[in-house]
Amino acid sequence: MLRDPGRLAAVRRASRLLPAMGLSLDDIARLAAHSLDAPMATICLAGEDRVQRLGAYGLSPALISHDDGSLTESLAGHVVCADQALHAADLSQDADEHLREHPIAHRGVRAFMAVPVHDGVGRPLGAITVFDTRPRRWQEVHELALLDIAGLLTASVGWDGRAAATTPMLDGAALLDSVQEAFVAVDTGGIIRGFNRAAERLLGYTAAQICCRHIEDTVLPDYDGETTRPALQRLFAAEPARPLVRELSVRHRDGHRLRTRASLSVVHGAAGALVCVFLTDLSAQAAAEATAERHASFLTALLNSLTVGVIACDDTGRVILMNPALRRIQGRPETGPVPDDLPAVVPTFLYDAQMRPLEWDQTPLMRALRGEHLTDLDIVAQLPGQRSRTFATTAQPIENRDGRRLGAVVVAHEVTALRRAERFNTCRRDVEQALRAATSITEAAPAVTRAVTTALGWPSAELFLIDETTDRLQAVGHHSDTGDGPEGFFGHTPVRDRGVTGRVWQSGQPLWVPDITRYVHLTSENEQQRVDLCVRHGIRTVLAVPVRDGDTLLGVLTCYAGAPEVDQELLTVLLDGVAAQIGVYVALRRAEELARQLTRSQDDFLDLVGHELRTPLTSILANVTMLTEEAVTLDEEQQQMLATVARNTGALQHIVDTLLDLAALESGHQQLAAEPVDLAAIAADAVAALRLGAAGGGVQLRADLPGPVPAHGDGDRLRQVLDDVLSNALKYSPAGADIHVSLEAGGGWAELCITDTGIGTPPGERDRVFDRFYRASNVRHHGTPGSGLGLSRTRTIVRLHGGSIALRPEQPTGTTVCIRLPLGRHPDPA
Repeated sequence: MLRDPGRLAAVRRASRLLPAMGLSLDDIARLAAHSLDAPMATICLAGEDRVQRLGAYGLSPALISHDDGSLTESLAGHVVCADQALHAADLSQDADEHLREHPIAHRGVRAFMAVPVHDGVGRPLGAITVFDTRPRRWQEVHELALLDIAGLLTASVGWDGRAAATTPMLDGAALLDSVQEAFVAVDTGGIIRGFNRAAERLLGYTAAQICCRHIEDTVLPDYDGETTRPALQRLFAAEPARPLVRELSVRHRDGHRLRTRASLSVVHGAAGALVCVFLTDLSAQAAAEATAERHASFLTALLNSLTVGVIACDDTGRVILMNPALRRIQGRPETGPVPDDLPAVVPTFLYDAQMRPLEWDQTPLMRALRGEHLTDLDIVAQLPGQRSRTFATTAQPIENRDGRRLGAVVVAHEVTALRRAERFNTCRRDVEQALRAATSITEAAPAVTRAVTTALGWPSAELFLIDETTDRLQAVGHHSDTGDGPEGFFGHTPVRDRGVTGRVWQSGQPLWVPDITRYVHLTSENEQQRVDLCVRHGIRTVLAVPVRDGDTLLGVLTCYAGAPEVDQELLTVLLDGVAAQIGVYVALRRAEELARQLTRSQDDFLDLVGHELRTPLTSILANVTMLTEEAVTLDEEQQQMLATVARNTGALQHIVDTLLDLAALESGHQQLAAEPVDLAAIAADAVAALRLGAAGGGVQLRADLPGPVPAHGDGDRLRQVLDDVLSNALKYSPAGADIHVSLEAGGGWAELCITDTGIGTPPGERDRVFDRFYRASNVRHHGTPGSGLGLSRTRTIVRLHGGSIALRPEQPTGTTVCIRLPLGRHPDPA
């Protein structure tokens, strides 16, 4: 078809005849575009391998710049070969691979419709094609409109070589009525000769009412302030090759004015020359522009007032918007053109949450442009000389109603303080684990300070503690991102009320120095040397907080930052919490050490009493006994003195024996002689042995004991327990009081309770009465003698049996001692 000689000869003839006819081919293309409500149209002739464009309307720069006249850049060849109308609703999705890959699909064209242009004998010469930049569904009325326009071209040319009578556009009334734009035709005298339906809708007149009337009396009273006649004369005289476009104010039938864009052309027809005017109503456009301007003003005010950063790009990835908040974040002026260097500089200051530099194509903006929807994605901004800042970003693509991607937008709000608080939660857990795993604060200090620097995002920290012996503040550990840190920086001995650490030691209050080079209180020579050392190694901010246990100052935790910092209150509170953890740990460790020292002292005392006092007491008691036996020669007073010595020596001997017995039980040197026993029988024997003595003191001793209660234990030691508890009850019960002994068994346990109505035990001291040498405060004030060892030995024996002993109050006065023992065999204690 393309190479047919007859067709090629007709193409050459048409290339001469069509431009010479009375119709403007650009106007025909414009008419075609507007008839189909499309932005672009062309009229082309297709040769053997080249295309000649005779008319065009609205072509985009992308189509014009790449059009070299080859068939591959045009659709005319396809239409000629098919010799019928062709169309595509969406080139990117078209079933025809040739159309999907056609060059125009890469020049912004998404849809097209084309019909062939024939000569007088029906040979296809080329095509009228309209283009759209958006996908659309074509309808039959669109194809019919294009075919009418193509038929107008065919009818307007004398294909036999003779000039055909040119027909003005006015002769195609049906065609003009299908055009969406208002059309008015005016002759040389200013009389309206043509008026289509779109003009009727726009201006309020019918064609019958306005045709044959002067234009000044109807729709155009003046032309730029003058009468229309001179303007028409100039236009007819000039006969411009291309339509003139002007903005005109025309009058509606009801009198109001309309702002329009007018395209004016001179057309010669059988009826003579006419000015053909296409009118586009700009009032809606003006309203839309005003609305858009208001929206733009609101949008600008909104973006300028936001404290969050906003950035947007177009569909090519070019950044078109950055609000002032984001400019401030990047250290740029708040106004001015959008910077074009972002793709290059972003990797130098923007990082992901793992502090890896972000390349431009991995930023939230470019990811959103590729179609991703991101929510609360953390990125870190670190500009030179400034603190690190964390931002949570939300990003999404911008699309129109048809799904076409127009660009992308990102919103970033700062969450540095929030993320720091979250990191400090982790820090507290890490500090707790480090303290639990360590045997001393010196061992824990490196891990503790590392957790603190990680949470702060600062390079180094150091922990100081007050030495209990020298009362000096000593460094016990540190952490630095650079290893051991700069020489001489760590391990120094602070001076009270000098330097940052020394001032916290003196005041006991946190101290924040945002910029150490501007802190005016560091005036001494040593302080200035310390400041110079910090500056040489990039330290700018220092925060020191006291390490306390309650009101007791134990040390100072000092942290160092490499850039000026903010969030003073937040960081101080967070660091105070960590310092409190350290303080509790140090205090507990010191208390444990003190307890161990006290225990060692008590053990040493027991050894001293047991080994150094026992022998002399034994000797004294033996000699006193011999003297007493020979006391017949002594008078009564001397005999009484010997009795007193013997009695007190025996009491001392009892205390020493009890101490040694208790020490032997606690150390494991004295083992239980466990065997089957009857707890009821042991209790009955103990009650019987003390009943006579109780009655002599006016105290009634009653027992509520069941039948045999078999158990496994050391019968002598269990009797010793009952004797000690019953002796205490008798000792502290007044005359006329009752002492009740009960024994119950069940569930593998036996419970033996001794209840008295004596002076009782203060509530806060009921656990302490089992400690060695401890006597309740009311007992001490009561004046009753005792060593404070009986209940301590009792608890030890009960625990060795796998049981427990406890005191509980009785009302209105008195005490109940409950001894709980297992009935089965208890494994030997470790």
